[in-house]
Amino acid sequence: MKPGAFDYIRIDSAEEACELLAQYGDDARILAGGQSLMTVLNMRLAQPGLLLDVSRTAPLDYVRLQDDKLAVGAAATQASVEWRAGLAGEVPLLKLAFPHISHFQVRNRGTVCGSIAHADPSAELPLCLAALEGEVVLRSKKGRRVLKAGQFFQGMLLTARRPDELVEEVRYPLAATGTGYAFEEFSTRHGDFAIVACAAVVSRDGIRLAVGGVADRPRVARWPHLEDSALDAALNDFAWDLEAQDDPHASAKYRRHLVRRLGRRVIQQASAATSGEK
Repeated sequence: MKPGAFDYIRIDSAEEACELLAQYGDDARILAGGQSLMTVLNMRLAQPGLLLDVSRTAPLDYVRLQDDKLAVGAAATQASVEWRAGLAGEVPLLKLAFPHISHFQVRNRGTVCGSIAHADPSAELPLCLAALEGEVVLRSKKGRRVLKAGQFFQGMLLTARRPDELVEEVRYPLAATGTGYAFEEFSTRHGDFAIVACAAVVSRDGIRLAVGGVADRPRVARWPHLEDSALDAALNDFAWDLEAQDDPHASAKYRRHLVRRLGRRVIQQASAATSGEK
């Protein structure tokens, strides 16, 4: 299929984007990498009258340390984060997740903010943002507001972004001392969407496990330090709480099984990382 007719404007600044979003609202869409949006347009699941292209908006193309977070602008590609020299020490969970994201051609073009804005429940970048309790900066003509990942993701392809707002920046918290991180996913083939993906953060305060590909958004469980049967019981309860559904890719039963197995594995890996074990 082909997309419906639309007008196109190349954006030079965030201010220009916000001005046009305020004017056109739901009839406008932001185009950054286009890796998700173009598929939606070609299938005519969305038919905006105007595309606002921020892919070459220089003020929005940045990846930088900001306080205790890694801040990524709306025009920054996934590859610009993936190949950042210090990423493994800054945000190790992202370093672990990037190889699972589609293929390098897609990562060279797709943007981090675009993936967050699209909010696919199987996508790795939203999952990492939820696991790390990161932030999304939304900008409009009226000003900015900052939402935690748990506030921003509201359902399948559904977020708290208003029609007049631009996802200007996402912020991933930097690695904390004494904290371990781990990521694993299961998919039919490398590069396919995850059937189940798990990200674990283990610190002296306890365990945080985020799961993608099962519910309508990334879901996060928080527990004190658990071991053996107590951990198995907590994982089993969480697997059922996700309310998995059968689909052509996997049964609900199989997804629950993967949550238990992958969840335990990433928690063990993150726990080992806190003590420097291999």
